[in-house]
Amino acid sequence: MGSAFITRLSFCRTCHQQPSIRLPTAVMASPMSFGEGNSGFQAGIINGPVSTEFHLPPERPETPPDPSAFVPFSQDHDFIERDLLDQIHRKCAVPGSRTALVGLGGVGKSQLAIEYAYRTRERSPNTWVFWVHASNAARFENSYRDIANFLKLPGRKNPKANIFQLVHDWLRDERRVWVLILDNVDDAGFFLKSYGDGGIEGEGGLNSEGSRPLESYLPRCQNGAVLVTTRSRSAALELVERRDIIAVQPMSKADAVALLEKKLEGIEESDGVSELATALEFMPLAMVQATSYIAHRAPRCSVRQYLEEFRKSDRKKASLLDFEKGQLRRDRDAKNSIIITWQLSFDHIRQTKTSAAELLSLMSFFDRQGIPEDLIRNRNEQSDSQENQGDHDSDALEDINTGEDSDDNSADDNRSKDGDDKFEDDILTLRDYSFISITGSGSSFEMHGLVQLATRKWLEAHGQREKWKRQFLVNLSSKFPTGKYENWAICQVLFPHAKSAVTQKPEGQESLKMWATILYRAAWYAEQVGNGVDAEEMSITAMRARKKVFGREHEDTLWSMSLVGGAYNLRGRWGAAESLFVQVMETRKSKLGVDHPSTLTSMANLAWNQGRWEEAESLFVQVMETSKSKLGADHPSTLTSMNNLAVTYSMQGREDKAEELKMQVMETSKSKLGVDHPDTLTSMNNLAFTFKGKGDNGKAIRLMEQCIRKQKYILGPDHPYTKDSEDALNSWRIEGLGLGSCSKEVGNTVAIA
Repeated sequence: MGSAFITRLSFCRTCHQQPSIRLPTAVMASPMSFGEGNSGFQAGIINGPVSTEFHLPPERPETPPDPSAFVPFSQDHDFIERDLLDQIHRKCAVPGSRTALVGLGGVGKSQLAIEYAYRTRERSPNTWVFWVHASNAARFENSYRDIANFLKLPGRKNPKANIFQLVHDWLRDERRVWVLILDNVDDAGFFLKSYGDGGIEGEGGLNSEGSRPLESYLPRCQNGAVLVTTRSRSAALELVERRDIIAVQPMSKADAVALLEKKLEGIEESDGVSELATALEFMPLAMVQATSYIAHRAPRCSVRQYLEEFRKSDRKKASLLDFEKGQLRRDRDAKNSIIITWQLSFDHIRQTKTSAAELLSLMSFFDRQGIPEDLIRNRNEQSDSQENQGDHDSDALEDINTGEDSDDNSADDNRSKDGDDKFEDDILTLRDYSFISITGSGSSFEMHGLVQLATRKWLEAHGQREKWKRQFLVNLSSKFPTGKYENWAICQVLFPHAKSAVTQKPEGQESLKMWATILYRAAWYAEQVGNGVDAEEMSITAMRARKKVFGREHEDTLWSMSLVGGAYNLRGRWGAAESLFVQVMETRKSKLGVDHPSTLTSMANLAWNQGRWEEAESLFVQVMETSKSKLGADHPSTLTSMNNLAVTYSMQGREDKAEELKMQVMETSKSKLGVDHPDTLTSMNNLAFTFKGKGDNGKAIRLMEQCIRKQKYILGPDHPYTKDSEDALNSWRIEGLGLGSCSKEVGNTVAIA
């Protein structure tokens, strides 16, 4: 049978072009169909291979658009003028410039870029403005394709067209002036990769001949400028010079208040707006979320009601900040919830650098400001060698060292170079994402409180909150010393972090012990510096925790009860203080015996407070003699007992004996503790009262004046002891003028151990 073939040709209904056909030897071929509306090439019986080549018709010329802004967001008529906008205009006005806005998610980078885009068009109608979503390679390609379609670039419809090259070549035309905004470039790695056949991720767009890094399709020419928004400083540095980075910080308070008032205009009165701005740390996205929440619930929700809910707990804060409704002018891939926005960044860090995410986890439990480097270097739990040791300024226990000889410091001294490098790398990563900043000294760090909240909520959702809370307590308890004067400088630095610990009650017995220890020491310091409010709150919290862990009769619990009594006294709650002192005394009698120094001290304090002077004298004598024999005549505890005895003599009217003992205490304190030590100032104060009691007004006034000058310097002008001394001095001066006496023993700063 000879070769034969039958063909049936049909024309393309779209281009009406006939395909060319080469028909060699006969073969059987199945009909081919190219879908509805185009039957393509069809054949019945063909002898030999078949090759078809389609020729598309020439593209019809299209009229390109006039210069305009290709921006997917409307202009925000509530935009608040920020100084940064002028800075952006200046930098982007430089021909061929590349500028980056770098800052925390939700700080307003994209909003600044949107406003800049519209104002650029207003200032220069012949300038093109293009918005490119640049969070990943696929979105970058889609944006370039959208630009090509918007500009009606010839060749863009060809499946083999290199869209990047088409847009790039159009931008290089010197007749055109343009600004290209690359939004959300949080990972610039994809810009540096080369893409071959199949284009980006196999989605088409580049052929093998056009394989080159995407960054090369961002023209460097004099007729255009590039503006980048990113959360990552490292990503910015892949595209711009360091000098061309603009750091975007939260708004100023005035700008934040103005934004809230604009967003609430016609909905809510401005009462409480300033407080709300402060509570939200002047973060634009958080403030827009809050106003959207209030607006959705008006009139059943006001600024005041929102604030009350916001301040209730971390859980309530997170719930309010998860609100996503409202027109927030954000990329469809970006979350409107500021909590989720930050958690996505945290997730990215965790996947790329786990150790940096761990560091942020630990830092989220500290106070947001002044986080010392020494407190966050250790991220591997260690037992607190100081736990339950030396927390009591008693005759039987020596005071702890301030931590200089602790195992942790020894480890710091022997830290490996690798460890230093790793820590610095982690700090750099967190700084790059604007999660933390470094203070002027370079040895401490700061965070946004809402970032800490977002991190803690992430840890809670992933079952890691207790782990990092415990590490926070381990690190803080190893460094926080007792509240003695010698430790005040350290206590002052660490006190805000102890206050943060108050709200971070842990689970588990061992963690509760550390937590109570931190609060006890912090309360001791607060009581010593005259901070009665914090002293009372912290000491009560520590006392309750110790009762739960140790029981009511444990020595640590008793010391906590005594400290609460001291805080009550400081705030003038004498009855509540006495009730606690009675409980402590009775417990010590039964547990330690009547002759134990701690029991004697408790009994003497109670007798003194109740005005039973003879009994107090007898007990203080016993305490003093015991302290002398066990600790020495110049030990601080011995000096305290001598001072208490001397004041008791004064209360009995035995001023000669009181003066002799007070003079001895003051001179020994000066030589042993120093002329500026609070105990020395107490002895000076008490001696001045003795001079006054003996009628030597001039001597009393001179000594009290000297004492007050030092008190103002050491304790501060607002310390209760300073104020009491000033009141006493004023009273003496008035009495000296013959105007009567305002007070007799006001300002007698008796140190009761």
